[in-house]
Amino acid sequence: MSQPDPVVQLENVSKSFPGPGGAAVPVLRDISLEVGEGESLAVIGPSGSGKSTLLSVMGTLDKPTAGEVRLEGRRVDALEERELAQVRNRLIGFVFQLHHLLPQCTVLENVLVPTLVCKNEVVRDSAPDRARRLLERVGLGDRLDHRPGMLSGGERQRAAVVRALINEPRVLLADEPTGSLDQASARSLADLLVELNQETRTALVVVTHSPELARRMSRVLELREGALAEVGPSRGGAVGGAT
Repeated sequence: MSQPDPVVQLENVSKSFPGPGGAAVPVLRDISLEVGEGESLAVIGPSGSGKSTLLSVMGTLDKPTAGEVRLEGRRVDALEERELAQVRNRLIGFVFQLHHLLPQCTVLENVLVPTLVCKNEVVRDSAPDRARRLLERVGLGDRLDHRPGMLSGGERQRAAVVRALINEPRVLLADEPTGSLDQASARSLADLLVELNQETRTALVVVTHSPELARRMSRVLELREGALAEVGPSRGGAVGGAT
């Protein structure tokens, strides 16, 4: 019996940017990685090591210089931008260090923004009820009509997590999600991410400088000098680069 395709798969991915004099500056070097359904993965490493670039390539916000990116077995790195936008909306949820909530919209309206272009009618039509349930689940049930400026930092990040999950993505990519929070709020958000990962079976990839958050993931990988190596508990998957 064949194994199902990984949710996210990188094959020999490299990424370079133009440097002084036009010379290419390598950031990612020949990285191979698989992330399965329901798996949680932390990527750690020094500042400037390319962690956010790796997440952008995984999330199709940036294209690799070499190698292939697959989501649910489909190669996506060569798609046109219009197709990529549809793939991102359907399969990927993003959470960033800054919440990026629209200040003029209520919490509920912010959460529903990604559904405005969702092609799946079932997901789109059920979104308002799902949004209310999720917001209740994360402790924001009494904040539906509040605007972001009326929320604490932790509450804004929780709303951003719900927004990222509203289209029922297959993978949630979080870039330093606790970086702007105090210790108590960071711990609460980490609890939430782990719980939702386990409940929804949405694959979770977190870039973080927080050892505490990294330890909550099922696997920990370190990115250093463009290469990725497993340094923590492993439940399977392939890791490429220097090991």
